Amino acid sequence: MTILLPRKDVVIVGLGWTGSILAHELTDEGLDVLAIERGPWRDTATDFNIGYAQDELRYGIRRDLFLQPSVEAMTMRNNPNQVALPMRDYGSFLPGNGVGGAGVHWNGHTWRFWDSDFQIRSRLTERYGAAKFGDLQVQDWGITADEIEPYYDRFEYLAGISGKAGNIEGRIQEGGNPFEDPRARDYPLPPMQMTYAPTLFAEAARSLGWHPFPTPSANLSEAYVNPLGIAMGQCTFCGFCERFRCANYSKSSAQTTILPVLMKKKNFEVRTDSEVLHVNLDSSGKVAKGVTYIDTSGVEYFQPADLVLLCAYGLHNVRLMMLSGIGKMYDPNTGEGTIGRNYCYQTNAGAQVFFDDKNFNPFIAAGALGQTVDDFNGDAFDHGSVDFVGGAGINCIPTNGRPIATRPVAPGTPKWGSDWKRATVQAYKSTLTFSSQGSSYPSRINYLDLDPTYKDRFGRPLMRMTFDFPDNDIRMSGYVSDRMETLAEALGGRQYVSARRKKGWDSVPYQSTHNTGGAIMGADRSTSAVNKYLQSWDVPNVFVIGASAFAHNAGKNPTGTVGALSYFAADAIRNKYLRNPATPLVSA
Repeated sequence: MTILLPRKDVVIVGLGWTGSILAHELTDEGLDVLAIERGPWRDTATDFNIGYAQDELRYGIRRDLFLQPSVEAMTMRNNPNQVALPMRDYGSFLPGNGVGGAGVHWNGHTWRFWDSDFQIRSRLTERYGAAKFGDLQVQDWGITADEIEPYYDRFEYLAGISGKAGNIEGRIQEGGNPFEDPRARDYPLPPMQMTYAPTLFAEAARSLGWHPFPTPSANLSEAYVNPLGIAMGQCTFCGFCERFRCANYSKSSAQTTILPVLMKKKNFEVRTDSEVLHVNLDSSGKVAKGVTYIDTSGVEYFQPADLVLLCAYGLHNVRLMMLSGIGKMYDPNTGEGTIGRNYCYQTNAGAQVFFDDKNFNPFIAAGALGQTVDDFNGDAFDHGSVDFVGGAGINCIPTNGRPIATRPVAPGTPKWGSDWKRATVQAYKSTLTFSSQGSSYPSRINYLDLDPTYKDRFGRPLMRMTFDFPDNDIRMSGYVSDRMETLAEALGGRQYVSARRKKGWDSVPYQSTHNTGGAIMGADRSTSAVNKYLQSWDVPNVFVIGASAFAHNAGKNPTGTVGALSYFAADAIRNKYLRNPATPLVSA
């Protein structure tokens, strides 16, 4: 029997970055807001104890903070002609679990996408002609950089981002990123103090005529009090960011920037360890009545609400829409439907330079401490003479020197034994690693849908992921890898090795947790699942907030854009939607 609960104004699915921002904004509006979170409660003071937070085996290897396949698995294949098989272990990407979501265990890179990303099809067509992107399914997002800039600013000041602006109101700033769009003001905090590896990287990049700058970081360079009055501490360079939570209150997350205020509000409630099974629609299928969820005791509840916000991890947002019948599922054969369309990932590659006379002390590190070169990112360079579109940032960000996983050795080293041990000792401190983080552009046959065979513990179909790196993206990554090898040579060293991106996505080795698309935003309802305000075209009292809205992925981490879109959607709900509830904010 399903237990009927008292109505709420708003029900939010998931309490990570997006859910926390939306909950805070809408409770300020006076609404009664409930968040339902599948995972456990996580609080910095009680759950991120400094005495055990830096446990590499527990968190880095055994992945204590992450979603387990026993809770929700997915199936994968590289193309529609294959039979998808379940991921028995999350490897290529690592979704979070619990309050704070993936924002608990992220590294902290906080980027802004460019106007040439938001208006990608228009810009590429204008500059190169439509034939340049061939059969890629690129499309405009329905917004511009000017529209979203104030919301980027709000997120950066909420999180206390450390960095150096490159373009303030059209004036290029020395030491910043000269390729970025204009912004209203600088970051709230100065850049982090650089260690030896990114300093050397930047010197070599400048010698080639490139433009390195400090990576925008949610690891705080100084103590900070954000606009909500929440105090944070300076990063101590402990090297335990990615896959870990910050016990030092110096890495921005929902826990350290917004939850301490939100949790004190009388018109906010969170129910943890409770999984939403589906969104309930009325008989017309055009209005959401609330959500059905189940707790760890197996008790099922129906939570009525006037407004439903899907704020889970992007892939989970898409699956929940499919399970709930919100919108039409994408069909790659016909190109019709929008739910599952334009799934994208990240196209990464790497390089290592081995020295005999350097000591980089890799254990003195932070998740976003480093330098970036954007000379070959996005549309920062002329693509007229190359056979691809897109690009990548080249990053030297030595995130850690944790002893279990940090074992760089030069090619030709034995895999075990005394020679391997000697090589490990030598290379541990004297290896400089850098990487490219490349764009991922959509193709017709990269998409998400529901698996016809495999089901979860509640009998619901698993999500099926069909993905391989498009040829365009492989060519792009190869071009950038050529530049990285040029940089490796400029760095000197005894030897370098380049790890190039190849065709054939493999779900086993970790690559990136930057999954995007599947419920994309746009101005045309025939090719997008949500409008520019992230409101469902099909069910107007449902908003879908997160990287699921990205029409493609740029050569940057998605979190800054996710945060900006959260504020953008919240502002639209407060100042547009509530004036006439359950009405589309954009005419079809």
